[in-house]
Amino acid sequence: MRILLIGGTGTISSAITRQLSEGGHELWLLNRGSRKDEVPAGVQWLHADINDETEVNRLLGDLRFDAVCDFIGFVPAHVERDYRLFRHRTRQYVYISSASAYHKPVRSHIITEGTSLANPYWEYSRNKIACEDLLMRLYREEGFPVTIVRPSHTYSERSVPVGIHGTKGNWQVLKRMLDGKPVLVHGDGSSLWTMTSNEDFARGFIGLLGNPHAIGEAFQIMSDESLTWNQIYTVIADCLGVEYHPYYVASDFLAAVAPKEYDMRGNLLGDKASTVVFDCSKLRRIVPDFCARIRFEQGARRCIDYMLSHPKCQQSDPEFDAWCDKVIEAQEEAKRRFC
Repeated sequence: MRILLIGGTGTISSAITRQLSEGGHELWLLNRGSRKDEVPAGVQWLHADINDETEVNRLLGDLRFDAVCDFIGFVPAHVERDYRLFRHRTRQYVYISSASAYHKPVRSHIITEGTSLANPYWEYSRNKIACEDLLMRLYREEGFPVTIVRPSHTYSERSVPVGIHGTKGNWQVLKRMLDGKPVLVHGDGSSLWTMTSNEDFARGFIGLLGNPHAIGEAFQIMSDESLTWNQIYTVIADCLGVEYHPYYVASDFLAAVAPKEYDMRGNLLGDKASTVVFDCSKLRRIVPDFCARIRFEQGARRCIDYMLSHPKCQQSDPEFDAWCDKVIEAQEEAKRRFC
């Protein structure tokens, strides 16, 4: 197949790029080329800003694709742009939405593609819902061949996933663990969550490409492994060779006191604070060989080994570190008042 990825070098898409390349597909990437050195040999490039439609149209010329996949579409204007660019150039358009679009507060912890979409806590999710609504209208009214994919917490080897972090990534959480400091954990750490390796995600995703049963449908792609946040952080601590020292704080309190740039109202109340278990049986019906093979303990080990051996992944965040200490001290002071 001839496939175009808009993006192709991010957390989710980098594994898809590798696997498509290894599978012998004719793969094209459309992006600014900032990570070109990480892309396999033989991949074709359209070096441009996707928002520059005149330049992108010029570069595309008379190219036609079996599938065009957009990993960086966040608002309806991005989808409208893609429609203008690709409605006559592709047999399938795959839009990467988000499982955070599912109804919050959660009505049932079992999540399927039929779960309603509504998220009053997170503008990011509401924009994804609006993009989905627009695409499905284009499918119904004009036959635009859309497939919607809803990932949840998907990670790559570059960063071990955690629940709460600052604007500079996850390293400072690991640093707190290495320093023997307590780690902020929302709630009591007992809610269930799902972490999915980007390599596992890619196998399910690729099974949808060129698949006629995927047109006009939405699919979620996740691991079947559900873990509590206590289990997740214990795995990370074990990989680091340290003890896990949790400090539990109510999610609504964290959302209320966090700096605006941490967006914890969205990230927690609109997503990670809810217990969810994803049912991916719809995906397996049309991609029957899909199976998530990488347990979180294996993926976390790979992430941490990579981060420890690549200093560029170790970005300190003293502001976040100080904020964590401030939250802990505030809660401890509240406790002392009642003693």
